[in-house]
Amino acid sequence: MTIAIQGIKGSNHHQVAIDCYGSDQEMLPCMSFPALVQELMEGHADKGIMAIENSIAGSIIPNYALVYDHHLHIIGEYYLNIHHHLMALAGQRMEDIKAVHSHPMALLQCHEFFKKHPQIQLVEDVDTAETAQRIQSGQLKGIAAIAPKVAAGLYGLEVLASDIQTIKNNATRFIIVKTSSKEIPQEHINKASLRFVLDHKRGSLAAVLNVMSDCHLNLTKIQSLPVIDLPWKYAFFVDVTFDHYEDYTKARAILEIMATEFRVLGEYTNAREL
Repeated sequence: MTIAIQGIKGSNHHQVAIDCYGSDQEMLPCMSFPALVQELMEGHADKGIMAIENSIAGSIIPNYALVYDHHLHIIGEYYLNIHHHLMALAGQRMEDIKAVHSHPMALLQCHEFFKKHPQIQLVEDVDTAETAQRIQSGQLKGIAAIAPKVAAGLYGLEVLASDIQTIKNNATRFIIVKTSSKEIPQEHINKASLRFVLDHKRGSLAAVLNVMSDCHLNLTKIQSLPVIDLPWKYAFFVDVTFDHYEDYTKARAILEIMATEFRVLGEYTNAREL
């Protein structure tokens, strides 16, 4: 099995792949989420792992559109506690660092730490671990990376500061996607991801939420995105959990009637209960 991940060995996506499928699977590194999706669409990977939201930085909104636009199926999810570490070449000190390169989400999650170091320039890059690798291969002085601690060991860097994320209880939710739906035993399904579009009239969303409540669904996530080419019209991406699959199927049938557009993006096991 080949698993497409955003980033390279030592990245958080790589860690999720190992946690979910073991270290003996073939990993296909991708430097962006669109590139990851392209590998899936071209059949170069069997599954893809994508970060979708973070407890500090919020939703990774473009990834919702990638899943919908390419008709990907969410077959599972995974929550990873995130620990950000500042690392550089051995012998470098904090006062030597002029710039820090890392993924935009990592920089955002560490903004409070860098308020204490205003002399350091923050530079957005494609990946956490890839930056660490580049510092080592180019022997780049004056530049540091934010990356998981495993990347320091893999690429021979020294950790200058540990756990620099703003909130120590920092977690990212990852989704596992395929180009085709995966048959999961019904008794193991207790979460679903849905996308729907409603008429632009008063109370339309409230009516949908009432249906979810009446059918005993727990709304764990709601995200609105503009519908392309239809100004001021929005699509809603929601995650719901439930105790009984029959409650979910009843709600799904009603929502299909109420919405002008409706699609199930995935039915899977709620990882927060594991």
